[in-house]
Amino acid sequence: MKREKCESLIQAREKINEIDQHLVELIAERQFYADQALRFKKSVQDIQSPERVEQVLIKVRDLATEQDLDPVLVEKIYREMIQHFIQRELKEFRP
Repeated sequence: MKREKCESLIQAREKINEIDQHLVELIAERQFYADQALRFKKSVQDIQSPERVEQVLIKVRDLATEQDLDPVLVEKIYREMIQHFIQRELKEFRP
């Protein structure tokens, strides 16, 4: 997404609203694919997969750093999202 300097508070808020729309759409898409992945998981360990969680967290921290964004913030957001998806998967899991 292209970044542009805003000329007013209204314009800045409009851009934030657009970004929020995209973020929610992307989270919904991520949830869709997490739901798809559940079909291939054979155990609770596959769902909780601490190794995979750590891989994702390392990746997003690196991405945050590349974007000059606080990696601690990004990790917190991802930890919360991942835990939510894990709980969702555990409720649906049928071995």
